[in-house]
Amino acid sequence: MAPDRPLPSADAVLACAADAIVAVDTDLRVVLWNPAAERLFGWSAAEVVGCPLPIVPEELTAEHHAILERVRAGGPLTIVSRRLRRDGSVVDVRVATSCLFDGSGGLTGWATVYHAYEDIGAVQSRMTERARLVRRLTDVVADINADLDLDAVLDRIAHSLTELTGADAGGFALIEDDQLRLVSLTQLSDHLRGYRAPLETSLFGELLRSGKTVLLATDDTRSLDDLIWADLEGLHTIALGVSNVQGRPYGALYALYSRRKVGHIELELLELLAAHAGVALGNAMAYREIVRQRAHEHAVVDSSADGIAVLGASGLVRKWNRSAAELTGYTAAEAVGRHPPFPLPAAQGENIRHRLDNGRWLEILITDIPETGERVVDFRDISQAKALEEEKDLFLATAGHELRTPITVVQGFASTLAGRWDQLDDRSRRAAVDTIADRSAILARLVENLLLGADAREGDQRGGGPFDLERLLRDSATAFRPFSARHTLLLELPERLPWALGDPTATDVIVGQLLENAFKYSPEGGRVVLSAAVEDGRVAVSVEDEGVGIAPGDEERIFGRFVQGEAGDRRRFGGIGLGLYIARRLARAQGGDVTAHRRAAGGTRMRFTLQSAPPGEADKPDK
Repeated sequence: MAPDRPLPSADAVLACAADAIVAVDTDLRVVLWNPAAERLFGWSAAEVVGCPLPIVPEELTAEHHAILERVRAGGPLTIVSRRLRRDGSVVDVRVATSCLFDGSGGLTGWATVYHAYEDIGAVQSRMTERARLVRRLTDVVADINADLDLDAVLDRIAHSLTELTGADAGGFALIEDDQLRLVSLTQLSDHLRGYRAPLETSLFGELLRSGKTVLLATDDTRSLDDLIWADLEGLHTIALGVSNVQGRPYGALYALYSRRKVGHIELELLELLAAHAGVALGNAMAYREIVRQRAHEHAVVDSSADGIAVLGASGLVRKWNRSAAELTGYTAAEAVGRHPPFPLPAAQGENIRHRLDNGRWLEILITDIPETGERVVDFRDISQAKALEEEKDLFLATAGHELRTPITVVQGFASTLAGRWDQLDDRSRRAAVDTIADRSAILARLVENLLLGADAREGDQRGGGPFDLERLLRDSATAFRPFSARHTLLLELPERLPWALGDPTATDVIVGQLLENAFKYSPEGGRVVLSAAVEDGRVAVSVEDEGVGIAPGDEERIFGRFVQGEAGDRRRFGGIGLGLYIARRLARAQGGDVTAHRRAAGGTRMRFTLQSAPPGEADKPDK
């Protein structure tokens, strides 16, 4: 029996830890800073212990505090964020935060483990999620901007708040001299509208003095009665963001939480909504100022983020703001005195969409000014929304076309079996069942491609590890050789192929897609060559065919969604055009890539690369 050995001390464990470990007390002052933290961030323990944590960027302070509150309320949490180094640079890190408690269960602080984060796939996934939230925010902002009446805009802002941030209630308070006035609200009694409170002692006053754009207040840290929220039982958190109009604080957007929890994402969305609310309010105020005070016309209209044109009674442009010039490409000098370079809605309250010669789509609204006989034209860029709409239409048309045939066949044969079972012999029944099974397999592949396409679009992350690529290629060749009697599938491998780093399941999908395309796009048959080579620490897999090839200039286009190798020939080759899109996204999620190349002798060469495993660590054993 081995002799007992003393266990390592906690200090020794912290000193030897590869990840940076930092602990702060309830006053957010550093109480622990291990050597890995010094290596990652640059400060020594002597410089930071007892001082406020120096590594949180100013713009992420609200996120940092929100995470600490969320951890205290709901337990450990891991996010991806950025932190400062002593030299002023920033580093992407994975941040894992937990609470520290004393022997009686009282909170004494927080412990955080920081790990340098260089996984591109996860960063892309996070950015994809942020892009989705931004698109949702864009929809909300478009709704806010759909009306130019100031009171209506304020109501739309308040109602959009709970939908976007998950708040249980909310409101918008305006600054009026040294007071706040509650002008719009949602999920609260209407009698609270118009309530006033001193700005100086309010949470909004604290936010303005801090110079920040968002503030998170909980019943553990601050009083929550600066405005009257008596109707909201169980209120535990208030988040508020400042809305600026023309560079000055105009009001505050309050998000109230009585049941749900709030995190850094909700704070970010609140901050963005408050900023866009400022733009919407600016547009509404611009409209009001045009009607009430023509002397301020130029300054107000030019502050709008939308394109705004003022038309005289003759229909010619009198005013053309900066955004109008940016959207249309026509300067004010070119536009003034002429008709607008786009059609106008038939009546006020209607809107139309129009595509400019530069390819940009505009949504156009008009408002009549009876006092002057003028018209205000408001137009905004909806190119992204239009592209998404067309993409959805194409997806529905393509998927419907591809699914119709196998479903019709399955339905027909199933109906035949159900209605004429006793009249059919065993051979006919077997043939019908085989046909149903075959068409069901086609349906399953179509659905699998749709799901893979959705995962790839969301930045589906594939784990990385060493695997036997040579065996995978040999198995793929064996599986595809019976695919077609008109094709000859050759496998060309070096004498010794190192293992690859990546996801073998995703790699199998990629190789299978490339082989399937090689067969499909060489309908006359011929040679299909599956080969592999080692190139500068990477493994390159190639699939070559003698088929129809790629049109010049289409080497990148074919990797788009709903695109096929031979444009306009979908009926000839079938499929929904997701295969190469999926293959490239899966390859890049593993740190590799898929590219397409035209062969001089005709046909196509598809090239798929992956990182090779380090020799001696994950390489194949010697034969």
